[in-house]
Amino acid sequence: MEDSAQQKLSNKWLVLLLLLGISVFNYGDRYLLTGLVDPIKTEFGVSDGFMGLLLGPAFAVLYSIVAVPIAIFADRYSRINIICAGCVIWSVFTILSGYASSANSLAAARVGVGIGEAAFQAPAFSLIAAYFAPQQRGKAFAIMALSVYLGQILGYAAGPKIAAYDDWRLAFKVMGSAGFIVVVLAWLFIKEPMQEQLASSGASGETRLQKTKQFIAKLFKIFLKLIKANSYSFMMLGMGLGVMSGVAFGAWGPTLFSRSYDMSMIDAGREFGLAFSIPAFVGVLGFGALVDHLTKKGYGKALQLSAVALALATICVMASIWALSIDNALVWAIPAGLLGGGWSVGLYASLQYVLPDRMRATGTALAMLVVNMLGYVAGPWFAGGISDMFGADAIGIRQGLTIVVPVGIVGAVLVWLGAKSLEKDRAALQGDT
Repeated sequence: MEDSAQQKLSNKWLVLLLLLGISVFNYGDRYLLTGLVDPIKTEFGVSDGFMGLLLGPAFAVLYSIVAVPIAIFADRYSRINIICAGCVIWSVFTILSGYASSANSLAAARVGVGIGEAAFQAPAFSLIAAYFAPQQRGKAFAIMALSVYLGQILGYAAGPKIAAYDDWRLAFKVMGSAGFIVVVLAWLFIKEPMQEQLASSGASGETRLQKTKQFIAKLFKIFLKLIKANSYSFMMLGMGLGVMSGVAFGAWGPTLFSRSYDMSMIDAGREFGLAFSIPAFVGVLGFGALVDHLTKKGYGKALQLSAVALALATICVMASIWALSIDNALVWAIPAGLLGGGWSVGLYASLQYVLPDRMRATGTALAMLVVNMLGYVAGPWFAGGISDMFGADAIGIRQGLTIVVPVGIVGAVLVWLGAKSLEKDRAALQGDT
């Protein structure tokens, strides 16, 4: 993007700040249920397995699938309009979660939240890549990654605190309403890069059937191109397993603390959220700066850093899961947060690096489809189901997490392998466009 064109757009740091604000509520709405597992479970009389279903598949299945066609539209039309529309949808369904009269109606509302949130990640990452030069993207994605931990604090700590004023329903109503504020600001102040805004609107005389066939053919063609790139495949699968490990722990961590250390959900959510999120802030920003430095020597170095950090973070999380006291668990939270907060930064930056501009949002969404299916569908659901098998108590959830969390080690190995062919794959994909 040329400087003269850039001046006609929003300030890139303002864009990043506003996207960060939307992303905070994206994750806040997502983790709100996590901080309120036991009161919801008690009211509706459901099992850990069912709560795992709410934490995972009810939200993530359509979230992952719908994100792909949305990303294709984002490669052709206004990304910020798509992002804002999605934010409105997920905010509405978050509010509706607070009016759920049964476990099934809550599950239906979670599906709606997932559909709305599907409109954010790939378009937002593509927009950031359009505003920031490659050598600045490490910092930009690191700042965006802060939203995960700000969102966790909202879900783990603020959510139960709000619920304490009335019940768990109030937290959903307040959180959903707040989302409308950030979406209005983003829609007013973020401008779409002109050269990509209306790249191709399609022939007006085409029938719906023709457009549908073209859509499917284009998606399949892009998928075949990308899957041939070893680095893309390894990054996708490695990140998926890493997210599966981290999200399973993030989804059940407050419940583990509450059951294992005889804490209220308010105290458990606060301790868990702060213990892991504060070190994660430092880790994300530190890794962002380090990734920008390492990419001067090639993005492969950034991927290798991500692999090492993911492996070490997984080991520290396992130590926290089996800590004999809350104090020991919090000690292990420091390195787990530092490493767990930063490992994905190199992956996000490398993924945007290897993808050509014209298929960046689509390629991101296809990768996130696999990542989210493993991370947000399988992780929480498997951990909850295994917990039921072992008694749905402190020991049960520990056993569930002990089986699921170590997949992060496998993910780290795959990410390391992805670094080997990154430059070759980037050249091949650029040449195909």
